[in-house]
Amino acid sequence: MGAGVWVRGFGWRHAGRRGWAVRGVDLRVERGERVLLLGPSGAGKSTLLAALAGLLPEDSGEHEGTIEIDGRPVGEGVGIVFQDPQSQLVMSRSGDDVAFGLENRGVPTGQIWQRVDEALDRVGFPYHRDRPTAALSGGEQQRLALAGVLALRPGLLLLDEPTANLDPAGAALIRAALARAVDADTTLILVEHRVADALPLVDRVVVLEPGGGVRADGPPDTVFAAHGDALAAEGVWVPGRTIPPRRATAPAGEVLLTAERLGQPPRLTPTDLTVRAGEALAVLGPNGAGKSTLALLLGGLLRPGTGRLVASPELAGTDSGTAPHRWRAPALTRRIGSVFQNPEHQFVTGTVFDELALGPRRTGAAEPAVRDRVSELLSRLRLDRLAAANPYTLSGGEARRLSVATALATAPRVLLCDEPTFGQDRRTWRELVDLLADLRDTGNGMVAVTHDAEFVAALADRTLMLAPPATSPEAR
Repeated sequence: MGAGVWVRGFGWRHAGRRGWAVRGVDLRVERGERVLLLGPSGAGKSTLLAALAGLLPEDSGEHEGTIEIDGRPVGEGVGIVFQDPQSQLVMSRSGDDVAFGLENRGVPTGQIWQRVDEALDRVGFPYHRDRPTAALSGGEQQRLALAGVLALRPGLLLLDEPTANLDPAGAALIRAALARAVDADTTLILVEHRVADALPLVDRVVVLEPGGGVRADGPPDTVFAAHGDALAAEGVWVPGRTIPPRRATAPAGEVLLTAERLGQPPRLTPTDLTVRAGEALAVLGPNGAGKSTLALLLGGLLRPGTGRLVASPELAGTDSGTAPHRWRAPALTRRIGSVFQNPEHQFVTGTVFDELALGPRRTGAAEPAVRDRVSELLSRLRLDRLAAANPYTLSGGEARRLSVATALATAPRVLLCDEPTFGQDRRTWRELVDLLADLRDTGNGMVAVTHDAEFVAALADRTLMLAPPATSPEAR
């Protein structure tokens, strides 16, 4: 039986933060409703889902208002699926992973495996329950995570951008699994930036106002007809609103990096490519094709397993003739900047300001120059109000912008980005595209690993398509 949700004046402020992550939310969701929760990056969507799931400990912040879920404590009878599939899997075998939650709930042993098999079947899991979780693609991992939640038979199902880390094929599989697997009386609240793709799954749209409260609430067609232009201007991905591309202002310049049969078996087959000044190269391909591995190799952060990576004399400077993975860290960060797929993997300080200042300080920049550079990046990427915040308390979109900014802080000649537009609303997405286009047009080389077709159309001058490791990559 689906759960009813009643939110009255709810707000949450993370410990040590001056501003509220979300505030003044009044919301009633009836049993069996399917709600798409929208709002610009930083409006508090993920925070509200975490509150509903009981994942905001009282000692980690300040709250106001109340949340009721059929009169029970938050989190009870609630299932949640997050953005990153790997973060949700805890066992080495697929069936054991689905059974894990049932065992923790004390479900009788005789019922567990029947419920595991039912859940795997509902999400269209294509393997036996003995399949190793490490052998699954991103889309398969996310279907397994969904099965683990559905096996618990939650009255309220929360989905926090469940397709954000997936390629288009994997994302389509998850949406199909949701359409097939979620019972008609299960209450569903979904956060998803891919609005047009998510609309067939929902019957109601709620838009959070960044300053607090609910901006719009109603059937999708009604909300977008009345508020579509304003919502698009405020950052919501309203269907049908296109963004013009940013084409290069000049032909590509000299070659900065050359990969010759560069690979890392079994994750990446030998690959040839060039990175040129004044050009944006998009690396595409399905999950598991080795895109992130290629980005680490190009960034000098991983020793090649096959082939070699050659930097031009202009890029290598005093290290000319030496492979980038052998450069000292200060030299590498001045020449090649890397943005990782998971933003939190590159945060090492306690504040956003210090995170941005770290790179320039390590390269020996004077403190006034460091502060000027940090202030410029904070303003450009709409992070100025968060300068004193802990990076680990940022929303997904804010964390992604910070990770891009940290890579830019040392003004590297080559920038490597792994899913740079992940988690962005329409406004910050466009600002990131404009920022990266400006860098390209001033002569920087750029490589972006991405599943974002709109990003490729808006920025890429050239693409490299990686196939799964069993076959060879094809560039065009």
